[in-house]
Amino acid sequence: MRRWLALLVAATTSVVLIALLVPMALLIRAVAENGAMSRATAAAESVNVAVGTPDLELAVQHVARPVTVFLPDGRTLGAPAPRSDAVRLAATGRSVTAEAPGGREVLSSAQSADGTVVIRVFVGDAELARGVREAWGALLALGLALVVLGILLADRLALAVTRPVDGLARVSHRLAGGDLAARAEPGGPPEVRSVALALNHLAGRIGDLLAAERESAADLSHRLRTPLTGLRLDAESLRDPEEAARVGARVDALERAVSAVITDARRRTADRASCDAAAVVRDRVRFWSVLAEDQGREVTVSLPAGELPVAVGEGDLAACVDALLGNVFAHTPEEVPFAVRLERRPGGAGLTVSDAGPGFDAALLRRGGSGGGSTGLGLDIARRTAESSGGSLTVSSAPEGGAVVELVLCVPEADGS
Repeated sequence: MRRWLALLVAATTSVVLIALLVPMALLIRAVAENGAMSRATAAAESVNVAVGTPDLELAVQHVARPVTVFLPDGRTLGAPAPRSDAVRLAATGRSVTAEAPGGREVLSSAQSADGTVVIRVFVGDAELARGVREAWGALLALGLALVVLGILLADRLALAVTRPVDGLARVSHRLAGGDLAARAEPGGPPEVRSVALALNHLAGRIGDLLAAERESAADLSHRLRTPLTGLRLDAESLRDPEEAARVGARVDALERAVSAVITDARRRTADRASCDAAAVVRDRVRFWSVLAEDQGREVTVSLPAGELPVAVGEGDLAACVDALLGNVFAHTPEEVPFAVRLERRPGGAGLTVSDAGPGFDAALLRRGGSGGGSTGLGLDIARRTAESSGGSLTVSSAPEGGAVVELVLCVPEADGS
C-alpha cells in the first residue's frame, strides 16, 4: 500500500507540475526575448534621434551592441552587415524585425536630407535566451523537490494506515497459532480501528466458545467415572487374585487416561507446556515392549543421552507416541519388527517410528480414516501434537518396505532463544 500510494502521489504531482511549469517555462523564455528586443529597440531609437546631425557616427560608437547604419548613398556606419531584404524593406520607411543568422535584427528607418536612413541593431541568440536555462533549471529543481516532498508525505500517510494493519495481521497470526490472549491495539483511521475492535471481539468470542467446548468435553469425560467405578468393583470381586490385580491395573490405567482427558480439556489452549521427550518416549516404549514381546516383535530403540525438552506437554506427547506405536500393532502382522529413534535436531527433536510391515496406506493420514477398523485418529493426533509445538509430521514408505512416520517437535521458546 505504501508503494502504491507513493506512485499515485508521484504521478499526480508530476501531472500537476507539468501543467504548471511548462507554461511558466515558455513564459520565462518569452519574457527574456521581449526584454532583449526592447533593449535593441531602445538602442535603435537612441541612434535614430542622431540621424541628420553631425553626431550620428559618435552615437553609433556609444551604443553597447552591434549597430549598423545604412546611409542613402550606399555607405554604412558601425558594424559591417549585409544589405538584406529586410534592410531594403526598411528603406521604404518601415520598421522591421527579422530573423538573421545567429539571432535577430531590429531595423528602424529615419528620414534625412539625403533620403531614408536604416538603422540595424543585431540581437544574438545568447542574449535572447539570457537567464532562460538558469530559470528552467530552478523550475526543474523546484518540481523535483515538490514530487519528493509529496512522496514523503504520502509515505507518512500510508504508514499511519499500514502500521495498524500490520498489527492486525500479527494479532491474527497469533490467534491462528492458538494464542487466544492476543489483542489488537485500535489505531489509525476509523475504519481500521473498527476492524481492530471487531477482531478483538471475535478473539474473545472464540475464547468463550472454546472454553465452553472444553467444559463440555470435561463433563462428558467425567461421566465415564461412574462406569469405571462399577468396573473396578467387578474387578475386585474376581476370585482369582492375579486376574483381579491385572484387571485392576487396567482399570487404573483407564482411569488415569480419563483424568488426563479432563485435565487437558480444562487447560487453556494458549498455555505452552513442555516435557522431556527422551523420558516420555522411553516410558512409552517400555510400556509397549510387553505387548511386542508377546507378539514376537523385535524392537529397536535409539534415544539421546540426557534430557531433550520439547514444547509439548507430557500427556500430549505420551498420547502421540501411543498413537504411533498403536498404529504399528494395529496395521502390521505379528512378529513384524519396528524401530523407534529420537534424536536432537537444530531447534528441536525428531521422533521416527518405522516398521517392516506392508507399507503406508494414504487413508491413515485422513482424520477418521482407517485401514484396520480403528477410529482413524492416531496420525491426526500425532500431527496436531507436532504442529502445536511448531513442528510437523511426515509419513513415507521405506525403500525396503514398511512405513516411516517422522515427527518434528520444536523446543520451548525459552530453550530455543
